[in-house]
Amino acid sequence: MVIAVDFDGTIVEHKYPKIGKEIPFAIDTLKALQAEGHTLILWSYRAGEELEEAVKFCEVRGLEFFACNRNYPDEKYVEGKVSRKILADLYIDDRSFGGLPDWGEMYESILKKKHLGAKKKKKKFFGFIG
Repeated sequence: MVIAVDFDGTIVEHKYPKIGKEIPFAIDTLKALQAEGHTLILWSYRAGEELEEAVKFCEVRGLEFFACNRNYPDEKYVEGKVSRKILADLYIDDRSFGGLPDWGEMYESILKKKHLGAKKKKKKFFGFIG
């Protein structure tokens, strides 16, 4: 899967524009997901020097992303021509509906999803199959 991961409040405590303390198990979990074959994209409000600081923070801890705030490393953002929306299978963000689960729970859920693969069952949604 392609997984887009927020930085502030997700990998580190929210102290923007400073970099907060690492949230326990965040980087180790992301490295484990990479080892499982998932592609990680850093998806952050940060830009310029602030984004570079976040990338360095992760790199020093052994976590490198496929791309940062873009779908692939060489993608060029052109206002009005290229969307800033990242195309991913999964988004990990502290601001998501329901908040940020524990990193261990996320890891187990992602592994379970990967192993289910094509075995997905259609679920009923208000009486409809969808």
